[in-house]
Formats: sequence, C-alpha cells, structure tokens
Amino acid sequence: MFIQTEDTPNPAALKFLPGREVLPAGVADFPSREAATRSPLARLLFEIDGVAGVFLGSDFVTVTKGGDRNWQTMKPMVLGAIMDHFTSGAAVLEGEQAAEEEIGSDADDEIVNTIRELIDTRVRPAVAQDGGDIIYKGFRNGTVYLHMRGSCAGCPSSTATLKMGIENMLKHYVPEVTQVEAVQ
Repeated sequence: MFIQTEDTPNPAALKFLPGREVLPAGVADFPSREAATRSPLARLLFEIDGVAGVFLGSDFVTVTKGGDRNWQTMKPMVLGAIMDHFTSGAAVLEGEQAAEEEIGSDADDEIVNTIRELIDTRVRPAVAQDGGDIIYKGFRNGTVYLHMRGSCAGCPSSTATLKMGIENMLKHYVPEVTQVEAVQ
C-alpha cells in the first residue's frame, strides 16, 4: 500500500491519501481523543504522541499535530498507523454519523438554499483539496455562520479564507449576506 502525503495551508496539519476510499459519504471530524470513540482509525491515530485531531474525508485522512511536535518524527508513525488500519480490514466508522446542528435562520428558504448550494458546490470541494471542510451552520440577520473542520480548524489563513474568499463570493451572489463568521 502506497500512501501519499500533501502539505496543507495549516502547518500543524498534514493530508494523507491512502489511495482508496476512506468514507463512502460525508466527512467525520475528531477534534480530540474523546471524540474518536466511534472510529477505529481515529482511535489508532490518537495513540500516537502529539496527534491533536483527525479528520476523515472521502479519500483522505487529515491529521493535526499539537504543540511543538515535529512532523519529521510523527509522519512515519502516522503512515504506519493508517497502513495498519487499512490492511486489517477494520471499519473506518462504527455506528451512525451525528446530524449537524444548525443556527436559527430569519431568511426565506430560497436565500438559505442559494447559500448552501454555493458552499457545497464552490467552497467545500476547494477546501477538501487542502484536507479540510467547511459546514454551513446558519444564516441570521445578514450573517452566514460556518464551522471549519480538519486542516481549516486553527489554520493561520482561515480568517483570510473566510473574509476574502467566502464572504466576498457570497456577497456577490447573495446581496442579503453582509458578513461571514466562524463558529464552533
């Protein structure tokens, strides 16, 4: 098994491409060891000293390191854990995925549908290439609320991505949008 790695805009995160499907649909975010109870792969990765977060996409695994840990020493251990998991034949996820909670909306369905479509078709695919994900959480009083996951969470350039990229695009296509904010 050959696993490729890619840098992400977040220096604390690396994207690992195992050359096979990781999740058949959706994504799964494990920002802590405690959150990884339903993923054998994430639990295995959290056994590595310095792993602070695991994010699973359709064909990639993004691992975020904590503190002053060095990728040079961590990367071989992460590669080994991913390889061990996939060669074992174990499931990536156990049980059902939890539904995302949405912030209340004061807008009509047409505006919300347009915002969701723009995020799903233009933003999420681009962000997934960098090992992350952005989830629509709501729209209220002109503000779009987004949740950043994977390599996007904690990325130094995430504020610029939100304000210069996503906010400008949404304002262009949806005049009712006045700003974009990140939420947990």
